[in-house]
Amino acid sequence: MTITTTPGVTALDRHRERNTDQAVLEAIRKRIDEAGVQYLYYQAVTVTGRVVGKVVPARHLARNAERGVQLHRTAVSDLQTDRAGNLLGGGAEAAEFTAVPDLDTFAVLPWDSTTGRFFCRLYEPDHRPGVGGQPLATDVRGNLRRLHAAFTARTGLELRTGCEPEMTWSGPGLDARFRPGSSPAYHVDHLERYRPIYQKVISYGQALGLDMIEGDYEDPGQLELNWMYDHADLTADRLVVYRQICRQVARELGVTASFMPKPATGMMGNGCHHNLSLWRDGVNVLADPGVTELHLTETGRHALGGILSHAAGAMAVMGSTVNSYKRYWDSGQFAPSQINWGMDNKTCTVRLSANGRLEFKLPDAMVNPYLSHAVLIAAVEDGLTHGTDPGPAQHGSSYDGDVPRFDKLPLTLGEALDAFEADPVVKDALGAELAELYSAFKRDEWARFCGTVTDWEHMMYAEETP
Repeated sequence: MTITTTPGVTALDRHRERNTDQAVLEAIRKRIDEAGVQYLYYQAVTVTGRVVGKVVPARHLARNAERGVQLHRTAVSDLQTDRAGNLLGGGAEAAEFTAVPDLDTFAVLPWDSTTGRFFCRLYEPDHRPGVGGQPLATDVRGNLRRLHAAFTARTGLELRTGCEPEMTWSGPGLDARFRPGSSPAYHVDHLERYRPIYQKVISYGQALGLDMIEGDYEDPGQLELNWMYDHADLTADRLVVYRQICRQVARELGVTASFMPKPATGMMGNGCHHNLSLWRDGVNVLADPGVTELHLTETGRHALGGILSHAAGAMAVMGSTVNSYKRYWDSGQFAPSQINWGMDNKTCTVRLSANGRLEFKLPDAMVNPYLSHAVLIAAVEDGLTHGTDPGPAQHGSSYDGDVPRFDKLPLTLGEALDAFEADPVVKDALGAELAELYSAFKRDEWARFCGTVTDWEHMMYAEETP
């Protein structure tokens, strides 16, 4: 695919031109009028996966479709200060960015039809010399869309994914009840107690374009509700929408919804496994047609080899918090403990769960899906380019032995950040500026943790000597 550009016409100009299509705007106005929408959220996603944006009266649709809205540059890093008090991502004097809506993402909020929303892509403001109108380098959503389009242009392949968003709910009447030594997993009685939760989440999800397909109760307080797989860009958007839905349902029901990766020791962590396949011209290239036993095509093996060879470098994205690594340390809870793969082996980093589908188990419930999918695309392409061999499949539990086929799995956020810095393929997937910002944000988070006294330390040391 060849992309032609007109001299002097920026990416922002082209987005504005698309957004001034009168037929598209009229169609949205009609939906606004029919639903009674009065307010519109123009929202973007930060490096941590937080949703930020502005609310504008709906009557200004045409103006905002063309001009967007302006936010301070450091909004992409949650307006977070480092330990020295400096705003990450540009400082207090940094230029704003322009957030322009993707009109095809318009939706009416099902819990309040007076409010609608758009996802936005982010650009340098027009007035910035030399860079005005260019895509904002730290826009995680825009980065994934550009990266995926370029990957498809080079290879003819499209990444399709589905996520498994485990999370923990707590509140009155939600405590798990089960016999010691057993598990409440799949217990329909527990699902019944969560019926008000899952019914609202599924209903809101369907209203916002998620093709909800199934769900189950997995561990104390843990609920997983899934929707149909799709193009990776859409899956990333839908995971963000799903999290927003869960927060809304929690507000309505007076309970707490948490995506914390490891809520407590000895219980299942909250993962967000990414199930992936590669498609060319409508055909899944990971499986041979007509072959029924579990297998991977040569293309599939090389893609898998790329994922495994960059798993260590990707860990800072897939397990993005200090708490994430408590999930990997708690062996026996079906979280990966080393970098390997297996045929329907739930203890491995990557599981061939069905012909044509790989389940990548490193991502946890707080993963930023735009970053995780960008890294997956880069790792897959690197594996295809170099014909990377994933090695033999793991037989038996990964917790029983140690087969050092690839680099070790980093087991703290600090180790993961070192591996991230040492992996140019992973860093290039984010681009220099975004990778630098992400690393600075997470290194500050790690430093804050290392300097914080915890309850565990008090329990171990407060009265231990003499």
